[in-house]
Amino acid sequence: MKLIRFGEHGAERPGLIDAAGGLRDLTDVVADHGGSSLHPDALAILAEVDVMALPKVPAGTRLGPPVSGIGKIVCIGLNYHDHAREVGKEAPAEPMLFLKATTSICGPFDGIEVAPDAAKLDWEVELGIIIGQRAKAIAEQEAPEHIAGFLTANDISERAWQGERAGQFTKGKSHDTFCPIGPWLVTPDEIADVMNLPLWAEVNGTTMQNGTTADMVFDVTTAVAYISEFMTLEPGDLILTGTPAGVGKGQTPGPVYLSAGDRLRCGVEGLGVQDHRMIARPT
Repeated sequence: MKLIRFGEHGAERPGLIDAAGGLRDLTDVVADHGGSSLHPDALAILAEVDVMALPKVPAGTRLGPPVSGIGKIVCIGLNYHDHAREVGKEAPAEPMLFLKATTSICGPFDGIEVAPDAAKLDWEVELGIIIGQRAKAIAEQEAPEHIAGFLTANDISERAWQGERAGQFTKGKSHDTFCPIGPWLVTPDEIADVMNLPLWAEVNGTTMQNGTTADMVFDVTTAVAYISEFMTLEPGDLILTGTPAGVGKGQTPGPVYLSAGDRLRCGVEGLGVQDHRMIARPT
């Protein structure tokens, strides 16, 4: 299944994508896509719904983040071999973790805010994992049963805030709109091999990132199990699994950073494409 949430910001409703690519309304079937509705048993029931009997979502309706009530965002740094090389780092011996504020989440086509003092605003297309059932100190072979699905994500990063303003990565990663997710949450049964998915990003029509999840240092099951050693993962939690080479900081000649008015697009094969304009932060 490809699950969506649609409607105005803060008033999104649950839906899904039908076989023809149309948007269907699940409001009368499930309260929302989040929490217990992401459990494998709940998703199995949802998969039995007569999709073509569901109401259509009106054309032009905004798509919001496909998951509601995300409790935490756990990120893995330097998790692609080629990205580690481009920033002059060694691939880490074990996953490098940091957190991103949940207030940074936005929809797949929303504007991304540029703060007045944001001088080094960068992009990072990523494969996102949504947890479906509680995971605490699980083994790698158990990880798949704890995953509700996957989505396209972009770990927007203000590099000066991240590396020049003291403290840890979280400061440069957590501004409002710095975590666009979607357009869909795709259940694992629709993905033949999550560790062989092309992913890309382009700025103003120029391709900047063009990688594959096969280049990850730590794969999906390793990531979920590893994180669960240090914190309990709850249904709806989001894991960002790192980015391939081609970020603005690593461009040659460069670096290249984003400004208001720029167009930023990114996608992961099978998980959908995001399309954003960089906008001045509202006062």
